[in-house]
Amino acid sequence: MADNDSATTTSASATATSTAALPLAPGDWTLDPLHSAVNFTIRHLGIAKVRGRFAQVEAGLYVGETPADVRVSATISLASIDTGNADRDAHTRSADLLDVERRPTMTFRSTGVSGSEEDWSLDGELTIGDVTRPLTLDVEFGGVVEVPMDGSRHAGFEATGEIRRSDFGLEFGGALLSDVVKVQLDMQFVEPREPQDQAG
Repeated sequence: MADNDSATTTSASATATSTAALPLAPGDWTLDPLHSAVNFTIRHLGIAKVRGRFAQVEAGLYVGETPADVRVSATISLASIDTGNADRDAHTRSADLLDVERRPTMTFRSTGVSGSEEDWSLDGELTIGDVTRPLTLDVEFGGVVEVPMDGSRHAGFEATGEIRRSDFGLEFGGALLSDVVKVQLDMQFVEPREPQDQAG
């Protein structure tokens, strides 16, 4: 009986530590699109990087009582690609490359969160077109601050990871373009204004 009590105490302590390591109010946090960005880099000819971003993104962050209850989702419009060159972007959207008519969005749904303090790992599933593959993002938690103008509280995150185009049937470009695309997401979310009931 004593061993069971000890195990229960250890488990409760671990849960408390995990909860304390996630200083976010429970509920649905709202994306701040003006201070969020989805960026990427891909090597061209193996010697230089092309940098770009996706201008249109919708994302949600739900915070529960522990990291195990956290859920993250995002939908990115592939047609909103911007590499700083209008002709290149138009060609990238075409049926020759991304084919945004057939693949309008890229979506992410989290399946697990782990970590502590500033460093976290976000596991999930990435879907492009009709193909879904696992994706893990390394997440740096920047903290929570209050905005003086309106009193809202914002949380900041930087997430990085790699996507292989071939995993999603995006093998266009041959040797001209690297198979690996590096992604960097800088995201701000706004804390719920009113405490939300977690019982449901």
